[in-house]
Amino acid sequence: MEVVKPRTVPMELIILRRLNNRMELTSEDKQMYLYLEKGYEGEVKFDLLTDQLQSDVLILRDLLLEVNHTLFQIDTLIISADILYPCEVKNYEGDYYYESGRLYTKSGSEIKDPLLQLERCESLLRQFLQKTGNTFPLESNVIYVNSEFTLYQAPLNKPIIFPTQLNAFMKKLDKSPPKLTARHKKLADTLLSAHICESPYTRLPKYEYSKQRKGINCEKCSSFSISVGDRTIVCDTCGCTETIESAVLRSVGELKLLFPDKKITTNIVHEWCQVVGSKKMIRRILKKNFKAIGRVKYCYYE
Repeated sequence: MEVVKPRTVPMELIILRRLNNRMELTSEDKQMYLYLEKGYEGEVKFDLLTDQLQSDVLILRDLLLEVNHTLFQIDTLIISADILYPCEVKNYEGDYYYESGRLYTKSGSEIKDPLLQLERCESLLRQFLQKTGNTFPLESNVIYVNSEFTLYQAPLNKPIIFPTQLNAFMKKLDKSPPKLTARHKKLADTLLSAHICESPYTRLPKYEYSKQRKGINCEKCSSFSISVGDRTIVCDTCGCTETIESAVLRSVGELKLLFPDKKITTNIVHEWCQVVGSKKMIRRILKKNFKAIGRVKYCYYE
């Protein structure tokens, strides 16, 4: 098993995590944030399973591809010697049911059917393979990873892997014919080079600097309840200890992430961090770790 493309936390989720700590999200934005968090958690859970595969397979995670001016995403793609396995990973929790070919929550609300997503993904992947001169059979599956998930009236003839079937699915993958060839590695390289890094689907709420909660939060539990010593900060909630320099640099990274157009100055970092009272200390940290542009009053750091 070789992971050709590891999974990274989506930038949309990274930013929403920061905003959730520093402002009151609307109910709609909060719901979106929790949905993304839950989905990512499920994908990581599936990654932990596929990391244990002993067979000779190549794994690409979180692929965003384009074919014929149409974008499509693959949560996990497993390349074995004779079959490609595109996997649509879902972390749904609770009771759901199928009726008349549609998927509903227990309360009766219709939701987007992952099988339709999978069907679209498989069709576009097949087109991509044809366009790049590759011919591989596909075996696509919707993978439900949450043990608290139940699906009533599930169609028997659909490519669904339930939580109780995950171990059997892993064993099946481990029985894949041995020895990949240069052809398989070339396909993985083609997919990797075609991957689109910045998703155009990113949707973020509008937010302003003035409405963000200021202060350094704990790198472990995100609490803003921080005690500052001479060289370290201590989280009053979980006890996590961090050097002041590390905490300031982490906060500068957060500031640059949320407000990339703002110039990093001693004053703005002092205001953003709040708990570090000494501007002199902040100036020293910035000078040590960044390049100073300009002089005195108009100095900023890159």
